[in-house]
Amino acid sequence: MRALELAVLVFTLASASPFAQDRMPPIPADRLSDAQKRAIDEFKAARSAELSGPFVPMLRSPEVMSRARAMGDYLRFRSALPPRLSEFVILLIARQWTQQYEWNAHEPLARQAGVSAATITSIAEGRRPAPMTDDEDVLYTLIDEVVRNHSVSDATYARAVGRFGEPGVIDTLGIAGYYTMLSMVMNTARTPLPGGAPPQLAPFPR
Repeated sequence: MRALELAVLVFTLASASPFAQDRMPPIPADRLSDAQKRAIDEFKAARSAELSGPFVPMLRSPEVMSRARAMGDYLRFRSALPPRLSEFVILLIARQWTQQYEWNAHEPLARQAGVSAATITSIAEGRRPAPMTDDEDVLYTLIDEVVRNHSVSDATYARAVGRFGEPGVIDTLGIAGYYTMLSMVMNTARTPLPGGAPPQLAPFPR
């Protein structure tokens, strides 16, 4: 019976998902401008991958797409945070925005990088994980305050700088801001999940 109830819930979430309508699908090749073609070529050269996810809608403004991709190249792969903590922050933002595509992409990466299953489940359910590692706790508190209060207390700031240094704090906020932008783009464009994957995040109560 539990399996049937779970299947019904997943089906309901998938059916009710705003991602059912893709407002900004891939642009046909014969309708691409020269600037869009250049942006695609630069993306492929930098990422060794085809355009996907938020970059599909962002191609409508190729300059924004290229600059966002360049910023993401640093924040994803070369920031002051190790992959475990970078992915941890990305999950916090994906959950904040109920961004299904980002969660689908980064939840497996977070697991591989060492974020515990219990922590991931707590984030998915909108709860503060307990327990967390010390460094996760510092980052969770920083992100939670800046998202909820639009500011950071002196105690939280001092703790974050003491743990990660000023460059680490800026990189953390950069990751949070970057994935907030991507979430806003995809929630507006209603970017679908790849391969018809079901959404994993339940909507927050309103």
